[in-house]
Amino acid sequence: MDIHRTFAEVMFWEEGRLRPAGRIDMTRSGLEGFGRLLTKEDEVVVEATGNSMAVVRVLSPFVARMIIANPLEVKAIAHAHVKTDKIDAGVLASLRAADFLPEVWLPDADTERRRRLVARRNQVVRHRTRIKNEVHAILHAHLIPPCPHADLFGQRGRAWLAHQPLPEDERAAIERHLRELDRLGEDLQVLDREIAQAVCDDPAVRRLLTISGVNLTVAAGLVAAIGDIHRFDSPQKLVSYVGLNPRVHQSGLGLAQYGRISKRGRSHARSLLVEAAWAAAKAPGPLRAFFLRIRARRGHQVAAVAVARKLAVVCWHLLTKDTDYQWARPALVAHKTRAMELQAGAPMKKGNQRGAAYAYNVKDLRDHEIAMAEQAQQAYEEFVSRWQPRRPKTAPPAKAAPA
Repeated sequence: MDIHRTFAEVMFWEEGRLRPAGRIDMTRSGLEGFGRLLTKEDEVVVEATGNSMAVVRVLSPFVARMIIANPLEVKAIAHAHVKTDKIDAGVLASLRAADFLPEVWLPDADTERRRRLVARRNQVVRHRTRIKNEVHAILHAHLIPPCPHADLFGQRGRAWLAHQPLPEDERAAIERHLRELDRLGEDLQVLDREIAQAVCDDPAVRRLLTISGVNLTVAAGLVAAIGDIHRFDSPQKLVSYVGLNPRVHQSGLGLAQYGRISKRGRSHARSLLVEAAWAAAKAPGPLRAFFLRIRARRGHQVAAVAVARKLAVVCWHLLTKDTDYQWARPALVAHKTRAMELQAGAPMKKGNQRGAAYAYNVKDLRDHEIAMAEQAQQAYEEFVSRWQPRRPKTAPPAKAAPA
């Protein structure tokens, strides 16, 4: 099926031949009517689009299997100069019949819901950032100096903003932007609570929270993007899934040339890893030592991407081996876990009900954990300093031919 917004073109593969079946309406009643014409032995192939998961949910009860194809890989395999809906549907059927169809993993209902929540939160955050940039642009256009307070949109920043000399139309625009920011802030709180409630009891999220620099937003987004970790045979597969693998060009006997990262796959998961990498680079530990070592040779931008790639590898090992991060700070992890529970709506604990998260408020315990993390960072630096450059491999000498 080559699906569009309002219709889908259908092609059948039967006994080695393609048979056109016309178009069907992209409505629930239209898809259900088409599904009644199919049997439990049929397989249906669609490309990954915005409404492909809805098609899968409607047609799954009528057929043996629903398959979602990767459109980028299908285009690379079967590129045609003549492109029509019938040809596209026939290509999908032919590739499936030849067992050469690049499939996309189908998430379960719970994972799909988490992905929707994470995507909606990302949209709200991007909208807030765009509005803040518009306010800064208005101030810049009228030669207003930078705000002396840390947060322009906080209480003190807004009080400073109200006394700036601006035209009436610009001041009205800023007031509209501030009202929109307040409304989006309320929406963001609701989404954060829903995400926390969805992942509060998930052991994978709690395990990722043990990594330095990973908060609830990053952990929930990564678990939603990854889904079943066992579908990745190696950490390199997960790195490629989030687009942090370098591009490689090699032909003939020439050396392989490595370029920038591919940026293929789930872009939001990649941005979450980079965000966590910047946070991990500021906290003491082996990840900070790795960041500093790469930054000394390649700069801070490349170092942040390298740490993001290492975080993806660490996530794969933690989730596949069901273990926590080795250099975790227990009090900090308990603090993040308790913050997640409170965000999900758990009751406050007072007096004698203090839990493990209270240790993070004790300065001596917090300083002790920081000192242990700094020792781990120094141990990593000493370990790396003893590395010796590896000599290139040479081909063994050819044996002389027997006389």
